[in-house]
Amino acid sequence: MTHGLWHITREVGELTLSRQLPARFDVVASTTLPEGDPLRLAHQIRQDMWRMLKRVRGFSPVVQLTREGDMIRIKAGGRVAAPVAPGLSAKIAALLACPAHRARWVAQAKRSQRRLK
Repeated sequence: MTHGLWHITREVGELTLSRQLPARFDVVASTTLPEGDPLRLAHQIRQDMWRMLKRVRGFSPVVQLTREGDMIRIKAGGRVAAPVAPGLSAKIAALLACPAHRARWVAQAKRSQRRLK
C-alpha cells in the first residue's frame, strides 16, 4: 500500500514505512517505545529523522515497527546512495534516545486507537 509517496508494508505484528521498495537499511539504529498507532509513530519518527539528515546525499528514510508484547521495537535508518558517513548511525540513535522527541512521538501515537496486529 502506498500513502502519498510512501510505501507502507504490513505483515503480522510489523509495519514498514519506506520511500522505495524493497526497504533497505544501509544505516540503522533501534529503540523501543510503548504501543500506540504504528502509522502515526512511523511518520513522526521519519519526519524528525529526515529533518536531521536531509543534507545527507542520497538518504531515503525507512522506519520499521515490530510488536513485542505491549512495546514496539523501532528500527530507523534507511538507504544511502553515497558511502555512509561515519557516525550516521550514532546520530539516528541519538534522535531515538532524545526524551523530548520520544515524549512527542508517544503522545501522537496514543491519539489513535489503531495498534499493530
